[in-house]
Amino acid sequence: MSTIQHISTGRRIKDRAVQGLVYLAFALAVVPLISVLWMVIKNGLARFDMEFLTHSMRGIGARDAGGGAYHAIIGTLEQVLLASLISVPIGVLTAVYLVEYGNGGRLSRTISFFVDVMTGVPSIVSGLFIFAFWILFLGLPFSGFAGALALSILMMPTVVRSAEEMLRLVPNDLREAAYALGVPKWRTILKVVLPTAFTGIITGVMLAIARVAGETAPLLLTVFFSDSINSDPFSGPQMGLPLFVFDQAGRPNDTAIDRAWAGALTLILIVMLLNLVARLIAWWRSPARAR
Repeated sequence: MSTIQHISTGRRIKDRAVQGLVYLAFALAVVPLISVLWMVIKNGLARFDMEFLTHSMRGIGARDAGGGAYHAIIGTLEQVLLASLISVPIGVLTAVYLVEYGNGGRLSRTISFFVDVMTGVPSIVSGLFIFAFWILFLGLPFSGFAGALALSILMMPTVVRSAEEMLRLVPNDLREAAYALGVPKWRTILKVVLPTAFTGIITGVMLAIARVAGETAPLLLTVFFSDSINSDPFSGPQMGLPLFVFDQAGRPNDTAIDRAWAGALTLILIVMLLNLVARLIAWWRSPARAR
């Protein structure tokens, strides 16, 4: 009896020790994040006002106190939207092929290999590729669409991997039940598999959007800079919030630095808002709520 109690006490001590290490690791991970958020909020609120959100930098001098990031907000929203429209369908369809049709064949293994390679590609490489092909080879101008192409390259592997994992989590019983009723495979995927994995796919898409929303290097090579509002992403240079922050932070005066902090705060709020919208959509379309 004493031996059993000794073993039980030892297990409890080990359990508490491991639990303490987990809490310590969590604190070490959260403290830097909270510090960054606090610094951005504290410094960004100084210029986060309606003028900043509704005005561009056109006609604003390097040391002028006015101006805003309205042109950059429009550019970021359009560029991320175009990148999502390009990468999400391709990524989801690729994941469907790997899970439902690949069957471990040579083509599926090749696709998986290149997806893994693309996951580790630095962001500036995608920008260099679009710059060389789209701007130098084809002779097309800098534009928001060129930036969206570069961002879509970065988004695709994240979408593919997240959608693939969610599709693999769908129970095979659901597929077999549909097949037993005589439902074709393509219709089973469309009506059973994808709706079941919808919530996880949306989460993966939001991770991909958060991954590219703050990228600066690809935009430097494909979008260029603009102080004016350009709502047409297919024509001419177009500003983005990461470029706006990069540009303002490099200017040696306090007014520009304040605009840079406010731009960083705006970018964080946009990503948080998009995540909130995605969670609401996922909750609305969840199978549990449908029942």
